[in-house]
Amino acid sequence: MNSPQTKKDISIVIPVFNEENNVMELYSRIKKTLQDKNFEVIFVDDGSTDNTLNVLRELNKKEKNIKVISFFKNLGKSSAYSAGFEKASGNIIITMDGDLQDLPEEIPRLVNKINQGYHLVNGWKVNKYVHKPIKKLNSKIYNFLTRAITDIRLNDFNSPFKAYKDYVAKDLNLYGGLYRYIPVLAYWQGYTRITEIPTTTSRRKYGSSKFKIRKIHSGFFDLLTAKFLGTYIRTPLHFFGTIGLIFLAIGFIIGLDLFYLWLLGNPIGNRPLLILSVLLLVLGIQFVSLGLIGEMITNISQNNNKHIKIKEYLE
Repeated sequence: MNSPQTKKDISIVIPVFNEENNVMELYSRIKKTLQDKNFEVIFVDDGSTDNTLNVLRELNKKEKNIKVISFFKNLGKSSAYSAGFEKASGNIIITMDGDLQDLPEEIPRLVNKINQGYHLVNGWKVNKYVHKPIKKLNSKIYNFLTRAITDIRLNDFNSPFKAYKDYVAKDLNLYGGLYRYIPVLAYWQGYTRITEIPTTTSRRKYGSSKFKIRKIHSGFFDLLTAKFLGTYIRTPLHFFGTIGLIFLAIGFIIGLDLFYLWLLGNPIGNRPLLILSVLLLVLGIQFVSLGLIGEMITNISQNNNKHIKIKEYLE
């Protein structure tokens, strides 16, 4: 049986992928910034193909407050955050990137803000160093759409630099690209005290950006997923059933009109409306059935936890 974790003031969860030249300096600056705090740093090596993991192993040997989680392959930020949150023992959890663009010197500002009673504090990168116009445009579009769809007034939803109360972070169910919408998921979980503070960023010193063009279209689907999960995760019948009832109602009205024409002696067998009426009725039944199946799945899987395969864990 594992011994209970010693409670820390602050846990810092940092996903890294091919950041061998950054992690040493990053930890050194965190240690200097938080020298009067009881803190831990949890590096999550997301399947790096360079020497990142070996550098982290050496750090773990030298420093008592470093934990290292490594994955067999690149699983993405959602899995990295989930694994890090599970191992975190801090009352406050910080997330940040490992490329030195998020400044460790800003951590106390996030901590001070969350100590004012907030559930989550979002770091708004006010001076982003973005070299690809498509990336900047992508960010603006998705931030606008997220505000419009969710009515949560933040400027930089996808900022990795955040502070959470520990129970908020541990209550998040992240997978795929949902890490982009953590404030949305937290808000719909009932953690409504969310705020944002501007943070300064710096240029990347080493390595290259992990942004890929193919992620643009997936971001929109992730937003729809976040909206669906927040609104209908526990009541899928409300979503699918509503669509089904609309189709059933329209199909029934069309069918009733055709039945009236048939009673008057008019042939209806060759009318396109008859096919449309039957199609809508079938679709309506299918959507209602889909909603009922969703309700059953939700009920069965309510207490299931997603398992992430961890290659190595050092503490």
